[in-house]
Amino acid sequence: MRVLVTGGAGYLGGALTDILLKTNHEVRVYDALMYEHDYLKRVPFVLGDIRNRKHLKEHLKWADAVVWLAALVGDGACALNLDISTQINQETVKWLADNYDGRIIFISSCSVYGARDGELTEDSPTGPLSVYGITKLASEGFLKKENSIIFRLGTLYGLGDRYSRIRLDLVVNTLTARAMVHRKLKIFGGDQYRPLLHVKDAAQAIADNLETKHTGIFNLHSENVKIVNLGRKVVRHIPGTKMEVVGMKFEDLRNYRVSSLKAQQIFGFKPKLTASDGIKEIKQLFEEKRIKDLNSPRYTNEGHLVMFGTHKLVDENGYAKK
Repeated sequence: MRVLVTGGAGYLGGALTDILLKTNHEVRVYDALMYEHDYLKRVPFVLGDIRNRKHLKEHLKWADAVVWLAALVGDGACALNLDISTQINQETVKWLADNYDGRIIFISSCSVYGARDGELTEDSPTGPLSVYGITKLASEGFLKKENSIIFRLGTLYGLGDRYSRIRLDLVVNTLTARAMVHRKLKIFGGDQYRPLLHVKDAAQAIADNLETKHTGIFNLHSENVKIVNLGRKVVRHIPGTKMEVVGMKFEDLRNYRVSSLKAQQIFGFKPKLTASDGIKEIKQLFEEKRIKDLNSPRYTNEGHLVMFGTHKLVDENGYAKK
């Protein structure tokens, strides 16, 4: 099968291409290198913006399946520019649904649920609290076709591969990095839940469904964890770390637990990695001095765009870059 991975140079894309290279699939990465200066992985690569329809269409003609990872990811990153976030996360998906008949694997987010009580299934009410969640939910609505499967991912964590940019704006990675550098954690509130998923388990679920006929929406997570309990787990793995819990309302209002029972029953989804595995991976990066500056904007989606500006996403005429 010929597989086009849009956004394949990113965090999840790095883990996915590692898996696909071990299969018989032909793989091609299509990416704008929003956060990178180069792509060094030995995978066929096309530099391109998904908003450049003419350019993208040529590569979609080649593909039997497309894994749609390309997006502005995260609440903070999307809040910086509503118009560009809508163009990239929503309008491109509508165009894809109207112009491509091959297999589509679309990556959504459990952020579409917002703040909800109880354990949420794919049939639970949605209520996104951010531009990111709103655009993801809208895009899901465009893909109600027999060729599409949608994964609502929990918060990713861990190390995807050794080439791609690590993200330190994801809660497991963030807390571990802060503990390694400062030996101190400050948790605001802490009672909010997050569904977690190792980036490699997310990538494996994608790879496993390229040739299936499963369609519809699936939650994917490995565990629901309170932030304060996650902090305690980090402390156990990094001796000498002190944790302070501040009894105040945290600015991030998301709070939800999800069920992945549907994915388990329909296609045997079974995550292999836990938050402890992710903590150990990030801990090792710092022990090996592979991360020079915890505060570098390189490691956060929002920080990078604040530093370099969303103007990087358009050319001098205001159009999508090729």
